[in-house]
Amino acid sequence: MRRSTDHILSSHGGNLPRPAELDALLAKADEHQAEIAVELPKAVQWVVDKQIECGVDIVNDGEYVKAANMGHYVGYIQARITGYGMIDRPADWQPKRAGPGERDRRDFPGFYESGLWFTGSGGPVRPGFVQPPMGGFGGAVGGDGQRRAPAKVNACIGDIKYTGYDAIQKDIDAIQKALVGKDGADGFIAALGPLSLGAGVHNLHYKDERDYMFAVAECVREEYKAITDAGLIVQVDEPEFATSWMFYPDWSVEQYRAYLDFCVEIINHALKGLPQEQVRFHMCWGSGHRPHVHDIEFRHIVDKLIQIDAQAYSFEASNVRHAHEYKVFEDVKLPDGKIIVPGVVGHYTDLVEHPELVAERLVNFGKLVGKENLHAGTDCGIGSRVGHEEVVWAKLKAMSEGCRIAGERLK
Repeated sequence: MRRSTDHILSSHGGNLPRPAELDALLAKADEHQAEIAVELPKAVQWVVDKQIECGVDIVNDGEYVKAANMGHYVGYIQARITGYGMIDRPADWQPKRAGPGERDRRDFPGFYESGLWFTGSGGPVRPGFVQPPMGGFGGAVGGDGQRRAPAKVNACIGDIKYTGYDAIQKDIDAIQKALVGKDGADGFIAALGPLSLGAGVHNLHYKDERDYMFAVAECVREEYKAITDAGLIVQVDEPEFATSWMFYPDWSVEQYRAYLDFCVEIINHALKGLPQEQVRFHMCWGSGHRPHVHDIEFRHIVDKLIQIDAQAYSFEASNVRHAHEYKVFEDVKLPDGKIIVPGVVGHYTDLVEHPELVAERLVNFGKLVGKENLHAGTDCGIGSRVGHEEVVWAKLKAMSEGCRIAGERLK
């Protein structure tokens, strides 16, 4: 990956607003699959141009293919793999883990019972956004954050194999075509991490959890490899690196850190043989609009994070629960050759961050890790979580302006 020189290079979490034409088709996706297939590459061209217009240096396809396939970042991959299936729920079936935000739910029961957390993290989900079912690939979750007992459950019932080669090639072709003639812009594609795909689903096929999760890792590696072979950056989307703390609400920090050792092993297995300089790892504390008072502190997991075989690490750093945590790099040395991509604008508010605030945040990091080891990012995908697309583009422009201010101050 390129390193920051005259200005801090900028990117984002992945999810971006979609053009109205595509949204109209997605509203009745079952009836318009052929039209969607035609419209997607045009939409990718549009969003690449919008990002560059906003001053973003490392751009993507807006994650539109995920919106076109079950509406969310987990569901898209169901058509690209084998081995999972819906089965009648056994009488003794229990979820593998608690629901999202379980630690918060225990302290804020009224908030969860209100159903408020179904809204996006800066207000209602943007009009036209296909709202995913809460719980995604692992099961249904109610407004109080508790998993329900559905009639059928998803489980691993056969060999986990990747079959989505044609689909990922279409994704690659669309962004590569959109980048033609766009000197100075690099492309990335966000792909699901092995934890987010498999960790919440019961294994009924492999001999144990280790064999199962290694198979999941080998499966997603095929998608990663297709992206890096094409000369693009792959962003491994793995919020569960931090959010799993909520799924196991009775664990101690020591127990969670031991679990992260296993997670790092699984993730690195998924990245085996891939060029680190084309791998960016994204983690967050979950974009759900909830109190977040029980998020695992960054200081407890950052040393595990930098053991992952990626060159760049993207993480939340602008919201009110994590903006202070840049200080972890006073004590943790970033390994040689690595890059951090802290979020400097966020999905948590529709207020547009001032470029001076963006610059201040970047300077705080740059003084600790070095300007050349720093990119700017967003806390998470902001396309469907900020109240209106005009605000999204304004946030990206403010980020780019802040990058140039910070570049001057870090000379």
